[in-house]
Amino acid sequence: MSQLDSLDPELRAPLEELLENFPGGVYAVEDLAERRRIDANHAAEMVEAVKAAQTCSTEDVRAPGPTGCADVPVRIYRPRRLQSASPAVFFIHGGGMYLGDLDYEHATAVKICEELGVLVVSSGYRKAPEHPHPAQVDDCYAALRWMSDNAASLDFYPGRLAIFGGSAGGNLALATALKARDLAGPALSYVMALYPMVDHRNTTPSAHEITETGAWDRRTNVEAWEWFLAGQEPDGYAAPLHAEDLAGLPPTFIDVGTADVFRDEDIALAQRLLAAGVTTELHVYPGVYHAAEHYAPDAEAARHMWTVRFRALRRDLGMQPVPVNADRNGHDN
Repeated sequence: MSQLDSLDPELRAPLEELLENFPGGVYAVEDLAERRRIDANHAAEMVEAVKAAQTCSTEDVRAPGPTGCADVPVRIYRPRRLQSASPAVFFIHGGGMYLGDLDYEHATAVKICEELGVLVVSSGYRKAPEHPHPAQVDDCYAALRWMSDNAASLDFYPGRLAIFGGSAGGNLALATALKARDLAGPALSYVMALYPMVDHRNTTPSAHEITETGAWDRRTNVEAWEWFLAGQEPDGYAAPLHAEDLAGLPPTFIDVGTADVFRDEDIALAQRLLAAGVTTELHVYPGVYHAAEHYAPDAEAARHMWTVRFRALRRDLGMQPVPVNADRNGHDN
């Protein structure tokens, strides 16, 4: 029985198409430069499609980087009607710590900006293996500091600032929040970490179980952690599941699918957060693989996940909730 047989049928078709073109998935391509080229070409196609329909504006700038390091590329998303001193979202893209740029999850940043009607600031960061930990979290924290320091000119209320990321971006959202706590940095009101990459050990049942979906599996994850750590022993910023102390983090949202290699480590993280007194919301979706909503954005499961995420963001950013019958009126995303 194939692992694909356990998937939500609507989510399975795009994976089968991917596996036809790239046996084992794009992440099984041996040559890293070629893998990055394929990934970047796909991202560029997505960006062009989104730009044709988006209503928010974007501006690319550079934020001062960590001491002695290059500036950090940042993209600012402004909704068509931005209310003064509204909440804001600091956004970090995924990519296993070695892929991606500001275009990588442009569609997701646009979705958040337009659905919530808030300012979104997306941060780039240096990539492994050329730049191992802590380059990634250092860059994200520097960009977060820049965003917070410029709240007045960016025109958002710094007391309602959420941090958002998926996969490696989920790791960095948690790590950046931990660093902000430890350094008495910008105050964050919410952390949304989608299927975050938080455990370097790869010893959980799901880390052994998920081996052939082609989206992000055991082999890919082991390789990514090796490049990211470059032989280092991870600290709590590299592997947030093993941070010595999780107390004092903002309310945190985590979601993950049952067919995701990160399933068990994310459940364990939610349990640790709860034990540390952190208000935590966890969703585990049956038949859903890693980043499934990007592969099949129109599937019912994907639309439901976004509805749940947006309701949580509105609630914890103190925004007006959408009526409970919004799903039936075609407003879920």
